[in-house]
Amino acid sequence: MTAKHRPTEIHLHQKSRMLELAYEDGTRLKLPCEFLRVYSPSAEVTGHGPGQEVLQLGKEDVNIDAIEPVGHYAIKLVFDDGHDTGIYDWDYLYRIGTDYDALWQRYLDRLAEAGHQRKA
Repeated sequence: MTAKHRPTEIHLHQKSRMLELAYEDGTRLKLPCEFLRVYSPSAEVTGHGPGQEVLQLGKEDVNIDAIEPVGHYAIKLVFDDGHDTGIYDWDYLYRIGTDYDALWQRYLDRLAEAGHQRKA
């Protein structure tokens, strides 16, 4: 598996709860920990097939405790709520990062549909 979009830098800003990724082409992505948590590629979040996604509630204050390399193709993010089963491969991170606005709005819409009010 060869990643098209391997980051050249990865920085965790714990105070602002942001993961920053830099790429050779000059692209820089800043992804909130909440966003990464609710879009975890783990089965706990995605389910075991289409339509089985599990909406994650109450993740507004989640942070990342650790970033662990997985071979040369991915990282595992260890969140402070105990979630640590998602493997974020390079292309997945790039895709959700470049689609951030649409994915974030989808998440907010799903929260509203579920009647959940996000904490400010």
